[in-house]
Amino acid sequence: MSLTREGREAKAVTLARPYNTDAADLWEVLTSPERLPRWFAPVEGEFKLGGRFKVQGNAGGKILECAPPRRLELTWEMGEEISWVSVTLEELGPEQTRLTLVHTAFVSPFWDQFGPGAVGVGWDLALLGLALHLSDPSAEKPDESSFHLQPDGRAFITGSAESWGTADEAGGESADNARRRAAATAAFYTGEQPPGA
Repeated sequence: MSLTREGREAKAVTLARPYNTDAADLWEVLTSPERLPRWFAPVEGEFKLGGRFKVQGNAGGKILECAPPRRLELTWEMGEEISWVSVTLEELGPEQTRLTLVHTAFVSPFWDQFGPGAVGVGWDLALLGLALHLSDPSAEKPDESSFHLQPDGRAFITGSAESWGTADEAGGESADNARRRAAATAAFYTGEQPPGA
C-alpha cells in the first residue's frame, strides 16, 4: 500500500495470520526476552515504552507504543535506514488470535530493487518460526544458516517471494517489474544470483 509518512513517499507491507492461542500468550511470545530466541532471535534492550532494543544480527529500534496484549509499535532501524513496525493482536475466539503486522518503509533504491518482498519474505520466515514454536514450544528452532539450502526451505522462500511479487503487481507495479523484483528477492534470501544477473 502506498502512503506518505513524514512528508515522504512510503509503502506499507501487511501480513496477517491466525494462531491457536489466546492474546495474552501470543503477546508473551512476541515480547518475552526468554521466548523470542526460541522462534525469532535474541533481543536485548529495554522492553518498555520508549525503550531501545537490538535484535541480534539484525535491526534495532525504539518502542513507540506498548499496549499489552493488543498493540505494539516500534521503529526498525538498520544502518541509516528507518522504518516502522506495528503489531496488533485480535482475539477471534477463546484460543485463537489474529496477528496483523504492518511494516512501513520509505521508498528507496532498496525498495526499487526488491519491492515488498524485501521485508515480506523476512517476516514470512519469522512468522513460520512463530507458528512452529506455538505448535510445539519445546521443539528446536530451524537452523537459519541452512534453512535456505534445504528443498523445503528454498521452496518456502521462493513461494513467499513470488506471492509478494503478485502483491506488488496488485498494488500497481508492472508485471515485468514485479516479477523482476520477486526474483531478486528470492535470490537474495536463497543466496543465488537472480536471473539475468
